[in-house]
Order: sequence, then C-alpha cells, then structure tokens
Amino acid sequence: MSIAVVTGTSTGIGFATSLRLARSGYRVFAGMRNLGKAEPLREAAATDGLPIEVVELDVTSGESRVRAFAEIHAAGPVDVLVNNAGIGGATPLELTPEAEHRQMFETNYFGALGCIQAVLPSMRERGTGAIVNITSLAGLMATPNQVAYSASKWALECLGEALAHEVRRFGVRVVNVEPGVVMTSIFENSAEQTRYDKSSPYRQIMRRNGKVFAAGFRDPAQADDVADTILEAITTEDYRLRWPVGKDATAFASRRDGVSDEQWVALGDELTDEEYNERFFSYFGIQL
Repeated sequence: MSIAVVTGTSTGIGFATSLRLARSGYRVFAGMRNLGKAEPLREAAATDGLPIEVVELDVTSGESRVRAFAEIHAAGPVDVLVNNAGIGGATPLELTPEAEHRQMFETNYFGALGCIQAVLPSMRERGTGAIVNITSLAGLMATPNQVAYSASKWALECLGEALAHEVRRFGVRVVNVEPGVVMTSIFENSAEQTRYDKSSPYRQIMRRNGKVFAAGFRDPAQADDVADTILEAITTEDYRLRWPVGKDATAFASRRDGVSDEQWVALGDELTDEEYNERFFSYFGIQL
C-alpha cells in the first residue's frame, strides 16, 4: 500500500485530505502538532475503517520532523507528501512584528522545506513520488495587508516550481495547489495575527482586504474540494504544476496577467469605494 504523509491535519484541508487519500487506497500518516486535537480524525478513520495513523509532527521543529519521519519510514518509503501545515494573518507590514513575519516563514516555508528534504532522497532513488505544496491565491498575487503570509506563500510557490524542474528527470512530481477562500478554521487560528484598527492610517487597506475575503465567502471552496484537487493533481496523466481551487482563485489566476503591475499597485490610491469596486470588478470580474 502506498504511503502518504499529510501535515496540519487536525482540521480543514489536512483533515479532508487525509480521509480522501485513505479512501483512495493510501496508508496515511497524518501529521499533527497538537495530538490533543487528534480524536476527531481518529474517530472518522475508525468509523470507515480507514488506514490513517496520527503522528506528532511540528513542522517548525527539526527534532519533531526527525522523530516523525523515522516512525513513518519504519513503515515504508513515502510515496506522497502533502505540505499543508500553515498559519495566516492579516496586518499591514508596518504593523507586523518581525517575529511574527519569521513565524509565518518558519511554518509556511521552512516547515515544508524540512518535510521535503526528509522524503526526497528516497523518492529520487526509487524514481517515483509526489510532493504537493498547499500554497494560496496569495502565493500568486502580492496581497496588501497580508505581506508576511503572501511572501511566505510566494516563497513556497517558487520552491515548488524550481523543485519540479530539478526532480523531473527522477520521476518525482511536484505540484502547487492554490486555494482561494476555503471554509476552514485558518481564520480563527490566525485571529491574533489579524488586526483591524479604525483609527489606523492603513484602515482602508485593512477594510478592502476584508471585502475581498467577504466576496470569497459568498461562494467559498470547501476543504473537500481541495482534497479532491490534490488527488487529481498527483494521479492524472496530464501533469500541471499549478492547481487553483475555488472560483475566486480561478478568477484571479486567469486574469492577473491582464492587469499591469502599475494598475495593481494603483489600487492603493486614494479611491472612493465606488471607484475601487469598479476597478476591481473590471480587472477580476469579482463584485465587492
């Protein structure tokens, strides 16, 4: 039975992906930083008789990664790695503490990097394997009010694209899955890193970033949609590097190239809501 490792599995995309892969014939090792949150996944696996084993894995800790992958490798070589563990936040750069910026990169980028390096030698030697990076729409578009998060996802996008080139000849598939707004608990989990202050000189940027998310929430993707996309991305004969998920992600990904960098930056001008909304709709077809 092929082995899949999924990180960040206590809720949301990681939870859904663990179940989806297990139902598709994979033996899943579900990485979770806090095992106190493991019971719902264990219960779901037990109910359907699915081969899911929860392992303690804090992707930001080298020691934790070594312990977790030693346990996993004892069961066999890893065929699929899904780098899902991540944290979010929404604050203008000037107001984002440096430590918080670093924390985003430790989880969203370096955590994924460490997991890749744990499985890649075996994949290369065996000439097979798949690595899935859960990036974000914010990894495709430099997103104001989310600079730390967006930058970390851009970095992961770059890693995925370059790595896909490096390991192509070894039979290892690398894909970037890019959700837009998904109904998960990431927004609740990032509440401490999200700041809105009506007295801030950045209040318009904060508010308009919120309106973009509100538009996504009117018709959001579900965690199961992302899980289905992951399975398709690693099994299809028609390889693609990038896989946007959700109507908002698809709209942005397909239309961003038609908007010049200067037009995108100019959305930060002193615009009325009506002017901003009209420009946004003309660029991306999304009604704010």
